[in-house]
Amino acid sequence: MNTSRRLFLTGASALAVAFAAGAASAQDAVDGILKASGQGGWDDTFDARATETGKVASTLPIFSPQTVTYTEQAIAQYRDIVAQGGWPQVPATKKLQLGVSDADVAVLRKRLMVSGDLSASAGLSESFDSYVDSALKRFQTRHGLPADGVTGKYTFAAMNVSAQVRLGQLETNLVRLRSMGGFLGNRYVMVNIPAAQIEAVEGDRVVLRHTAIVGKIDRQTPIVNSKINEIIVNPYWNAPVSIVRKDIIPLMRKNPNYLKDSHIRLLAPDGSEVDPTTVDWSTEEAAKYRFRQDPGTGNAMASVKINFPSPDGVYMHDTPQQSLFGKLMRFDSSGCVRVQNVRDLVTWILRDTAGWSRQHFEETIKSGNNTPVAVTNPVPVYFTYISAWSTGTGVVQFRDDVYRRDGVDELQITSSL
Repeated sequence: MNTSRRLFLTGASALAVAFAAGAASAQDAVDGILKASGQGGWDDTFDARATETGKVASTLPIFSPQTVTYTEQAIAQYRDIVAQGGWPQVPATKKLQLGVSDADVAVLRKRLMVSGDLSASAGLSESFDSYVDSALKRFQTRHGLPADGVTGKYTFAAMNVSAQVRLGQLETNLVRLRSMGGFLGNRYVMVNIPAAQIEAVEGDRVVLRHTAIVGKIDRQTPIVNSKINEIIVNPYWNAPVSIVRKDIIPLMRKNPNYLKDSHIRLLAPDGSEVDPTTVDWSTEEAAKYRFRQDPGTGNAMASVKINFPSPDGVYMHDTPQQSLFGKLMRFDSSGCVRVQNVRDLVTWILRDTAGWSRQHFEETIKSGNNTPVAVTNPVPVYFTYISAWSTGTGVVQFRDDVYRRDGVDELQITSSL
């Protein structure tokens, strides 16, 4: 542990104790930290980090030895915070934002100081100023929330998870991070399910980062270790039996024209096309047929499908429902992973595949023809479950435990509100 970090942890500990004793004592603690010898070594950089949300962004992959080290450091920091009583609960009763003056803002400041989002030099006033605005946006970014600088219900919920629970979340995820500590490939794709985010990694650096849509809580995206070996441009979509039973059959009962309107063909085991009017939709008879949707703009996979061997039959793909990528809760698929700006990712995957420049890829999409492409030098792909990690000193990332794998109900924030 270096000198600057020891000083910060000592200061955070003093603040936590002082907060329990009242605002006056807390201000004394702040003054003590600011006057401490050697303080100037960390204040400038820490203050910049606390007021520039972009500092949270990083090209460091989640799966890297440095991330493991930073996460270990974060655990030490959080153990210290817990030992000193944690952070105060912020009353979740008012919308706090830039320009507001309220006693709750002082509590908010205390909370953000202890977690390292707000510099102690910002003070403990009741004014929601630009320092608090930047610090709150930083907190929101670290927790995968829209960085709007407003304390909505999800921000309050994330903020009021106890330090003890956050410590346990970090410890649980450190085990997962260490389990992926081996060589993963010079180039690989990583899907982090709780973050609903994708990293394309090359040379120990994230070169592309994509927003994703992953499986619903009752149709979870599985853990996968595989290699991307095929890209299908203008794919057919073959509906899984689970979707046929849960979605398509009920829809056909309501609207007999659903298959026709959606350009979905019903195919018998021998490949012959079946007239949907000959099927008894009041039963599950249709589940014995194959449901194949033609390529096109309305296709469930839109322009492209990214294939790899998987025992669960999952894959990655484009989607015609681009608005879903703007949602906070991006757990909306039946297990497969939808990729925002997927054409950028596919271009990167096909870089070593002769004849597949971005221009040719785009021209093939426009043709509308179903075109499978074998990937030269298949790219490793990992679907993983990391809900807490750190990519830098003082930069600790948390996400909801959407599939309840961390073992604490308090961490299912967005799904419980």
